[in-house]
Amino acid sequence: MRRIVGAVFQSLDGVMQAPGGESEDPTGGFDQGGWQFKFPDPEADETLGPLLGGEYDLLLGRRTYDIFAAYWPYVEGEMTGIGEAFTRAAKYVLTHGDQPLQWENSHRLKSIDDVAALKAGDGPELRIWGSSTIYPGLLAAGLLDRLVLMTYPLTLGKGKRLFGEGTPPGALRMVDHMVSSAGTVVATYEPAGPIPAEAPHQPPPVASTRETERQRRMAEGTW
Repeated sequence: MRRIVGAVFQSLDGVMQAPGGESEDPTGGFDQGGWQFKFPDPEADETLGPLLGGEYDLLLGRRTYDIFAAYWPYVEGEMTGIGEAFTRAAKYVLTHGDQPLQWENSHRLKSIDDVAALKAGDGPELRIWGSSTIYPGLLAAGLLDRLVLMTYPLTLGKGKRLFGEGTPPGALRMVDHMVSSAGTVVATYEPAGPIPAEAPHQPPPVASTRETERQRRMAEGTW
């Protein structure tokens, strides 16, 4: 069985859209493309080594695939090695569409069930970059093994977020973390089951007339 590991660059308010370039993804009127490179952090960059090294395949949403396919096969200079590794890797694209996948070693997945079947087979680790839309389904199906969140010290206000519509409730356990001198928090999480049904030290409710009135207003939708 393969592991599925996600890696996400995000702002303090949870926005992960277009960290790499101004024209990367302006959908929804997003005008802060390339924000990650405006906050250079060599210490945080060093943590990317294990995520970019070794043998792996890629699991991507369709738009992230399009962004990668238009950039990484053609990149030059110091990032050539990453481009070559991404091109060699099998790329599994979760999409409902039937558009051509022209980057070599690309394969279409139609559903989360297809992802589950891929995970159950043999092969290297599946790594996710970007691809915000696929996380809710992976979490709901219990398919995500590890998530590396790189949170930068800025807010973006609007944009695509990692935990969007359809994200199920659930607990996560931090298994590693690092805070850079520039303030970037690199935290690694693994799913840890459902949220407990009851809190061990939850204070008892207070039966005041004000609380009774507040509850009534909430039920009526006037609070």
